[in-house]
Amino acid sequence: MKPVAIFRASPTEGPGYFATYLERRSIAWQLVSLEANARVPRDARAYAGLVFMGGPMSVNDDLPWIAPAAELIRDALRKDVPVLGHCLGGQLMSKALGGTVRANPVKEIGWGEVQVADNEVAREWLGKLQSFVSFHWHGETFTIPPGATRVMENAHCPNQAFALGKHFGMQCHVEMSEDLVRSWLASGNDEIVAARSSPAVQPPEEITRELAPRLGALNEVANRIYDRWVEGLSKS
Repeated sequence: MKPVAIFRASPTEGPGYFATYLERRSIAWQLVSLEANARVPRDARAYAGLVFMGGPMSVNDDLPWIAPAAELIRDALRKDVPVLGHCLGGQLMSKALGGTVRANPVKEIGWGEVQVADNEVAREWLGKLQSFVSFHWHGETFTIPPGATRVMENAHCPNQAFALGKHFGMQCHVEMSEDLVRSWLASGNDEIVAARSSPAVQPPEEITRELAPRLGALNEVANRIYDRWVEGLSKS
């Protein structure tokens, strides 16, 4: 089977737990470092699946990789190659598929509950799970693109995830590991201080409280989503 391509937009926002998940299942993956000017492939069929990670930029920014990455996502849909997006990656998927990305009413940084939508598509991806506590770090949000279904939501951001066939875009971060959390806190403390008036922004000491069990529970939710997603990987 061809490898899964993981597109990284920032050196601090790698695949985290998702890489661990793939390696445990002996699924090969290849990192495409967009922040280092790696070329965006034109043919989605070069990979078994495409995964887009987060980043501090906006998909509305004039960056050289955004337009070709959006076209690659559209190519993947045409060729039935599954796409998975985390935060910025989910926003890029939405924009590529006809949605829009704009400022969220408040910033979300830290741990917060997410509700699973009451529809059949959500149950296909998350089973009987009704809610869970996820990690968040975003100031923008996407709309649900045409033809897709909202599958997750919360009080601060109504569109936390959408599904379109074998493709899945998220606003929240289910890929978190301890290294990622601590790295983001080290580099993003000024952002936390500037946004501390937001009801959805937590101080670092709250974010790191009971970190191991919180991450363990989040990994279990990620397993559900990733299990469903890898079912669609292209085998040829």
